[in-house]
Amino acid sequence: MSVPWARIIDAALDVTGLALGRSRGGGRLDEQLEAGSRGAGGLEARLAGVVVAALKEAFDRDSTRLDIEREQMEAERRRAERALRLELIRQAGDREVGRLRLVAGIAVVAWLATLFFSSRLIGGPVAARVAMGGGWMLLLASLAAAFVAQSQIGEALRRIDESGSRPEAMSFGAAGAIAPWLTVVGLALVGLAVLIA
Repeated sequence: MSVPWARIIDAALDVTGLALGRSRGGGRLDEQLEAGSRGAGGLEARLAGVVVAALKEAFDRDSTRLDIEREQMEAERRRAERALRLELIRQAGDREVGRLRLVAGIAVVAWLATLFFSSRLIGGPVAARVAMGGGWMLLLASLAAAFVAQSQIGEALRRIDESGSRPEAMSFGAAGAIAPWLTVVGLALVGLAVLIA
């Protein structure tokens, strides 16, 4: 086995250099240790600054992400509220169209039913014929008003779907409001004509 002479000589030189440096420099080693500790303190301060900057960047990134998520949730909430309002308007429009179809149906059936009485009233008094004619006109006007109101509702619902206008501004029109009254008054005139005859 060979003896590692090179390592032994290097170790001896290191020990000699350390001993000579201490005796000659009079504390040079202490100065180097103090400078190293000051450098380590500066290094620790720089590392602490880097860590603080990284944490601040992470918090800023999280804060930005939370703000974006909050804005997205708010936009989603507004979109859902608008969809709910539009759905409620559509349902109200469907109910109104159903009501107007019922009024139109009643007006048609009533007009057709009065045709049975017309043969009896043709030879009757003039007042009965005038009342019957007025009743027919009002029933036909009711039918026309119901059709006009249905088309207005359909147009209003189509505009809301296409343009996204404010649903609160939508109204169903006056024609839909007077159609049932025209039917009632028309039937009253027909009844009056039957009573007169």
